[in-house]
Amino acid sequence: MGAYLLVAVVSILGLPGLSAFGADEAILKPRVPVDQLQQVRTWKNPLPATDETIDKGKKLFEGKAFCATCHGRDGKGLGADIEPGTLKGPLPRNFTDKDWQTARTDGELLWILKNGSKGTAMAPFIPLILTEEEAWQVLLYVRSFGQNKTTPASERQP
Repeated sequence: MGAYLLVAVVSILGLPGLSAFGADEAILKPRVPVDQLQQVRTWKNPLPATDETIDKGKKLFEGKAFCATCHGRDGKGLGADIEPGTLKGPLPRNFTDKDWQTARTDGELLWILKNGSKGTAMAPFIPLILTEEEAWQVLLYVRSFGQNKTTPASERQP
């Protein structure tokens, strides 16, 4: 529980000298160190993008991983507890941005979940909060923000 609390506090409040939240102003700037970028870009999500795995990712995004706290339930980068105009740095990443969705590979996003994002308050989530498999599920859900989505299976009427 202590690890969850630490990551939550760092993710929300930031660290001295860092932006208040996990986004950077240069939306297309890679967050992975240059000497690792080529290898990381080869990492592929091993899970299929099925309704089931995307729904699992959504549950993690909105729950255990608390991504929605900063990125919002709609993925647009403004969580429900964030008051506009109160941030000291840029807004959290807007996952609906098509340019960002196109520019970032799944491997780069997994690397950020493992290592955090230098110069921001985006802390590492693997293995403290998420397993690698859960992280891949979250990333499938994050990718769904950049597509013409259908209603997730868990929200469909019978």
